[in-house]
Amino acid sequence: MRFLLWPLRAAIFLLVLGFAVKNDQAVVLRYFMGYEWSASLVVALLVFFVAGVIVGMLALLGKLLRQRREILRLERELRLKNTLADVEQMQRSHVQPS
Repeated sequence: MRFLLWPLRAAIFLLVLGFAVKNDQAVVLRYFMGYEWSASLVVALLVFFVAGVIVGMLALLGKLLRQRREILRLERELRLKNTLADVEQMQRSHVQPS
């Protein structure tokens, strides 16, 4: 499987590199109130792709933190139950009639 991954990665890299070489024209992005940004198309696409990834990660951050808190709560609860079960087991073993 590892040997199949590297040619796939190389092919994807070559496709992206070819895209970048073919689309090096300058584009002008116009914002509100007369602001403009001039850059090559590839740079603009890369910037907006990275911005989208960051926004997506921030959107998932709340859910991730909630899940981690829930996991910690459940681990504490499990530890407590195991401790109580161990204490109960020890009490039973000491009270057994001879």
